[in-house]
Amino acid sequence: MTERSKSVTTARVLRTERPTPHLVRMVLGGEELTGLPVGEYTDHYVKLVFAPPGVTYPEPVDLAAIRRDLPSEQWPRLRTYTVRAWDPGAGELTIDVVHHGDEGVAGPWAARLRPGDPVPFVGPSGAYAPSPEADWHLLVGDESALPAIAAALERLPLGAPAKVFVEVTDATEEQRLTSPGAVELTWLHRGDRPVGEALVAAVRALDFPPGDVHAFVHGEATFVRELRRLLRVERAVPRERLSISGYWRRGMDDEGWRSAKSDWNRQVEADEVTTTV
Repeated sequence: MTERSKSVTTARVLRTERPTPHLVRMVLGGEELTGLPVGEYTDHYVKLVFAPPGVTYPEPVDLAAIRRDLPSEQWPRLRTYTVRAWDPGAGELTIDVVHHGDEGVAGPWAARLRPGDPVPFVGPSGAYAPSPEADWHLLVGDESALPAIAAALERLPLGAPAKVFVEVTDATEEQRLTSPGAVELTWLHRGDRPVGEALVAAVRALDFPPGDVHAFVHGEATFVRELRRLLRVERAVPRERLSISGYWRRGMDDEGWRSAKSDWNRQVEADEVTTTV
């Protein structure tokens, strides 16, 4: 991890857009974005820094100093978001934030943003980009994974086969996605069903093409766990050909999920071992 990915960068809002009813797209700019190390991966992510109500941090924001000098109730809350796009020529960073009314921290904040507002964040980090050597690609996710899926589709080699399943609330949340690949995109509408239920059913029913797959499966942890077992155990997809992780978990905020995620992952890996022995 580079020093840049550990420090706080403060960008400024250039503009916001509403591609769908429950999505705020913020486009950030500013001199601090010069040389931002984005581009190697399609799942680059940043951690937005939110001060508690009534607390203002001095510029430049220094997380180490905040945690050293301030009581814990004044420490920031961090919310992780995938980079939707990075235009190094224009110096513009695009991040999508799901907005469901007054629910959560980042959604209501994003809906109130105006040009010129500061947006401090830590990062970027990342680990996945579609392999040009794969015979075909599988991309699966809910709204939280949609920015990374969209970025991955744009990076596919010309004509590369890809099966893509994206679950959203309803048809109003669908977006126009583009790709040079040979993409079969299926939008799944959740309605009143649990998050990911439709995704699990769709992947289980998929007739897997022959050859080596490179898979990206991210979103709510419960359905991700089911699909991890399906792909690793039932379909025997090698670990190195699979990018899979729970971005979030129902009933937990970001801090709670971060603190529990390591134990969750260890249990999932133990379950795989038990199943295959």
